[in-house]
Amino acid sequence: MLRFLATRLARALITIVMVVTFAFVVLRLSGDPALLIMSVDAPPEAIAAFRASWGLDDPLWQQYLKYFTAILHGDLGRSMRDGRDAIALVAERIPATLALTLPALAIKLSIGIPSGIYAALHRNSLTDRVVMGLAVLGFTVPSFVLGLLLVLVFAVQLGWLPSGGQDSWRHAILPVITLGAGGAAVLARFTRSAMLEVLGQPYIRTASAKGVPWRAVVRNHALPNAAIPTVTIIGFMVGSLIAGAVVVESVFSWPGVGRLLVVAVANRDLAVVQCILLLVAGTMVASNLVVDLLYGALDPRLRQARAGGAA
Repeated sequence: MLRFLATRLARALITIVMVVTFAFVVLRLSGDPALLIMSVDAPPEAIAAFRASWGLDDPLWQQYLKYFTAILHGDLGRSMRDGRDAIALVAERIPATLALTLPALAIKLSIGIPSGIYAALHRNSLTDRVVMGLAVLGFTVPSFVLGLLLVLVFAVQLGWLPSGGQDSWRHAILPVITLGAGGAAVLARFTRSAMLEVLGQPYIRTASAKGVPWRAVVRNHALPNAAIPTVTIIGFMVGSLIAGAVVVESVFSWPGVGRLLVVAVANRDLAVVQCILLLVAGTMVASNLVVDLLYGALDPRLRQARAGGAA
């Protein structure tokens, strides 16, 4: 078990370092922040002074070494726009993003998983076809298209809900629905597929042949085994709570981390972009680590394999 945890933690650290390095290189090769912030009409002396003050005129390897050393000391840099700490700018936007993504996650779980289970247990029925038809529709329609359609219908045509902003709880209804619909569709499809695969296994037929009630077979045998692949999708959704709202926050003018990322990328605000990417990578890696640990709880064979490896 200790070897397993050490391996996963090592992989997590390597992943975060790779994300940090990739973001650092790409951002510095994509454009000169001085020209965007100072404008191309600024005097050359002012642009040169800006680059010198932010260390942009140093060699790339030297910039990276300074940046990586600062991260190890807990310094994620300052915004080039207003000079504030990047981590403070990002932290003040996290509650707004979670106000959308957590209710959306609840919608995904409460609708997607039961729908997938019900569709699998009633395979080829009218209900199964309707559920899978809606799932395919929700999976294929891009979130920005769905968001714009909801705005057109409920904000413009009917006038029931506001089209954007964050003034009250009513402003969160449309973006939460937009975020939750696609994820519920994905969960419904994966849960149905996982359940159908498990229901076709010999041990399910054996349990039924022994006279075990069908509800007990589903509850004690089908659901725990079908949960293993479904947990992977749920883990990805939990890991993308911060990054998953980028498009929706832009559509609905929601002042969260996703919208801050779009603005920071457009302005080449390097420290803010790097801080958000580091937050997203850390969240995703932590979520995957938790999923790996849950696998052992759900599948006894994995526990035995880990115990054998530790021995």
